[in-house]
Amino acid sequence: MAVFMHLIVPFAAVPSDAGRQALHDLPLPQLERLLARLQPAPVDAGDELALSPPHERALAQALGWPVIDGKLPWAARLAAAQGLPTGDHAWGLLTPLHLQVGTEQVSMTDPASLQLDEAASRELLDIVRPLLETEGFTLHWAAPLQWLATHPVFDGLATASLDRVVGRNIDPWLPDRRAARLIRRIENEVQMLLYTHPLNDRREAAGLPSVNSFWASGCGRALPEAAPAPIVDDRLRAPALGEDWIAWREAWQQLEAGPVAALARHDGPVTLTLCGERAAQAFETGSPSLWERVSSTWRRPALHTILEAL
Repeated sequence: MAVFMHLIVPFAAVPSDAGRQALHDLPLPQLERLLARLQPAPVDAGDELALSPPHERALAQALGWPVIDGKLPWAARLAAAQGLPTGDHAWGLLTPLHLQVGTEQVSMTDPASLQLDEAASRELLDIVRPLLETEGFTLHWAAPLQWLATHPVFDGLATASLDRVVGRNIDPWLPDRRAARLIRRIENEVQMLLYTHPLNDRREAAGLPSVNSFWASGCGRALPEAAPAPIVDDRLRAPALGEDWIAWREAWQQLEAGPVAALARHDGPVTLTLCGERAAQAFETGSPSLWERVSSTWRRPALHTILEAL
C-alpha cells in the first residue's frame, strides 16, 4: 500500500504589505509544479483575530480533533509524549517570556530571544514553582521554553497561541478575565517576583533579556488521535514573526528545495497544506476528470494569488 504523506507549511504567506512584496517575485517552481497536479480542498477560512492560527487548526484537523478556537490541547499532547499521565488531567503549556512595557502597550517579544538553556530554564521554573504549587498546580519541565502544568483551571480554558501574540500588544489576546482569574493573578505575582530577582540581574549583565512573565496556551484534556501526525515544517515562522523578509525568502527557497521537492517526488498520495495568518488551503492527490485535467491550467489561480489569499 502506498504511503500517505502530508506536509503543513505555517506562515506560507503574511498579510502585511512588506510580506506581500517579499513574496511578489519569489520563484517557487517546485511548488508550482506540485500544485499543478494536486486538487484544492475547501479553504479553511478565518481571520487573523482567531485565537488558534490556521496551521494549528490544520494540524488538529489532520489528527482528527474537533477544531474549537483557542481550545486545542497541545499541552496534553506534549505531556503524553513526555510519558506523563494525561487521563482526566487538564494541562496547560507555560512559556517563559519577556514582556516589553511601552508607554501605551505591553508587547511580547519572541521567547526564542531569551536564549534560555536547560539550566537557566530549570532554575526559573524552581523560582516560580512555589507560587503555582501553593495554588494546586503540578509542574513538569519539558524543554527550555516549555513548562507543563496540570490544574482544573485549564479545563476548557480558551487561550491564544503564542504565534498570535509574538511582537504584538498582549491585551487583545489575554484570556477571559473571569475564566482565567487565577492564571492572571499568578502571572502578576510571577512578574513581581522576577522583577528584582538576582537571576535577571545576571541576565541583564550578560546582555540578555530579562524573563519577567509566562504565557499559558494549548490548554485542555488529551484527545485521541485518529490519524498519524503530518509533517509540520515551521522554518518560515521565525523570520515571519520577526519581519525579516530576506530571511523569510531564503527559508522559502530552502523549503522549496527540500520538503516541497520531496513531496513532489513521493510515489504515494500526498497532501500539502499552505497556511497564512487568516486561512489554510490544502491541496490533495486526486483523480480529476479529463475536463478538469484539460482546464486546470487556465482555471487555477497563479501561485502568488493563492498564497496572498491566506
